[in-house]
Amino acid sequence: MMNPKRQTVNLFPAVFYVLLLCAQRSEATKDSSKSQVKLQNHRLGSSVVFPVSGNVYPLGYYYVLLNIGNPPNLFDLDIDTGSDLTWVQCDAPCNGCTKPRDSQYKPNHNTLPCSHLLCSGLDLPQSKACDDPEDQCDYEIGYSDHASSVGALVSDEFPLRLENGSTMSPHLTFGCGYDQQNPGPHPPPPTAGILGLGRGKVSISSQLSTLGVTKNVIVHCLSHNGKGFLSIGDELVPSSGVTWTSLSLKPPSKNYKTGPAELLFNDKTTGVKGINFIFDSGSSYTYFNAEAYQTILDLIRKDLKGKPLKDTKEDKSLPVCWKDMKPLKSVHDVKKYFKTITLRFGSQKNGQLFQIPPESYLIITEKGNVCLGILNGTEIGLENYNIIGDISFQGIMVIYDNEKQRIGWIPSDCDKLPNGYQDNGGDLSSEEAYPRGFGLIGELFSGKDGEL
Repeated sequence: MMNPKRQTVNLFPAVFYVLLLCAQRSEATKDSSKSQVKLQNHRLGSSVVFPVSGNVYPLGYYYVLLNIGNPPNLFDLDIDTGSDLTWVQCDAPCNGCTKPRDSQYKPNHNTLPCSHLLCSGLDLPQSKACDDPEDQCDYEIGYSDHASSVGALVSDEFPLRLENGSTMSPHLTFGCGYDQQNPGPHPPPPTAGILGLGRGKVSISSQLSTLGVTKNVIVHCLSHNGKGFLSIGDELVPSSGVTWTSLSLKPPSKNYKTGPAELLFNDKTTGVKGINFIFDSGSSYTYFNAEAYQTILDLIRKDLKGKPLKDTKEDKSLPVCWKDMKPLKSVHDVKKYFKTITLRFGSQKNGQLFQIPPESYLIITEKGNVCLGILNGTEIGLENYNIIGDISFQGIMVIYDNEKQRIGWIPSDCDKLPNGYQDNGGDLSSEEAYPRGFGLIGELFSGKDGEL
């Protein structure tokens, strides 16, 4: 048992001693396989679009509302391209859940057996083969900020309205999480769970692609004003104007890893080259390795000499903050003091430029100070990994094209939903702030994903 405080539940009586194991026998729904066959025979190739709500600060996350079950229940899920498994808080009963019982998912004899393809497709660290293929498939997934979810794989209907006007309810596999752990300094997130959009087989986008519902393409557009949209499928991908760079294929990675890139500041080289980046919507902020971080910080501080902004240690919102002579209200009040940071992928002559203007790496805190939203990843255990997070995704459409193994971006007005979609979601209270670390699962740092 990994944690003696965890109690055995009647629905899923398992003893967790590895990150993937099998326990008591259960029933997988027969209707699931039937519906999957039907969907494969009717390849729609459409897209599904979700309104997005949230912000980098003070909430620290962006989320979508997703219906699950029949009759359907609405769940708010944190969008995370840094992990594969989608899971929701589950009434089994639930330990460490933030949602009341009437807002938790109710399983109904729909757990999956270990023989199910997606049970082995989880491919979690330190996984172990099942003792009996008909046993229930249980999981434990750990995240890089030391949060974790324990539960069982289940299958249920996901009612979807597609871009082509049709509706359907494919059976998809996800985690019924009944034991949530958040040992970090921040309170647990108020959302019901995680929408896993990584490159693995169990991600929702991969499952929809396998069923023929959508192409395995993910698009998100996050605004500076708490809005945006998420799309699964390729119909919203612009036919021109997108900057594309290849995803890393060696070694094989379930993360959206690109590179190598050169770091520019104010369109001038910094001398920092050959760095790889992971695009991760599960991270509130952007993380550079120690060399890149210190280089950028030194250049920023050099530019601020003689300017009215002064370092302040009183504001603990982020590690590096500055204060003006009076409280600031917007990044635009101080944008003129900061320069654009650019990542140049590919060659110096024909490289692909990912530009990060000041409003996409700075925040204004509740105290009226301006803070640097690029953090030292090496200092918190990311080693040499570099992560582009939500703060640097604002104001651009980001496209994760798993069909062609590439990632793209284009400046966009993310406040507007495409094709007249209406935002029927609801904003979470700013009092439920959760400044996230990063959504990347723990295997990234176990050496399994290769060196960067």
